Amino acid sequence: MTTLKSKLQDDLNAAIKGRDELRSSTLRMTLAAVQKEEVAGKEKRELSDDEVQKVITREAKKRREAADAFSQGNRPEQAEREMAEGEVLAEYLPQQLSDDDLEQIVAAAVAEAKGAGAEGPRAMGQVMKIVNPKVAGRAEGGRVAATVKKLLAGS
Repeated sequence: MTTLKSKLQDDLNAAIKGRDELRSSTLRMTLAAVQKEEVAGKEKRELSDDEVQKVITREAKKRREAADAFSQGNRPEQAEREMAEGEVLAEYLPQQLSDDDLEQIVAAAVAEAKGAGAEGPRAMGQVMKIVNPKVAGRAEGGRVAATVKKLLAGS
């Protein structure tokens, strides 16, 4: 069985052979982040595919934030580069939920939390507890929280 980490490594080797600079540098940085995570604790360990995916998600988020910062700073070349790196990383992540799909999941969770008697600000935490496992890795936390707030406010 191929692990996500070994797939990254194989793809990196292929990118180097194919002289794909963008892909090889992106995968190199991501693998470095994975290795850093592996030695971060008290003892070195092998990360599970889920943990590797969390590292990739974090790296992809960094790229998006950097691309936004470069766009606002009037540096389109760097912004483009960051976005291209983000697209390379997206290939290793689960398909992101569309806004409609996310709203449906959140709406069901809001109804469930209300059924359990949650109201007001406390409902937010309960709804997030219901929603998070259902959207794990397929929608960013900030996006989920914004949707929850919107639907709680409208109800």
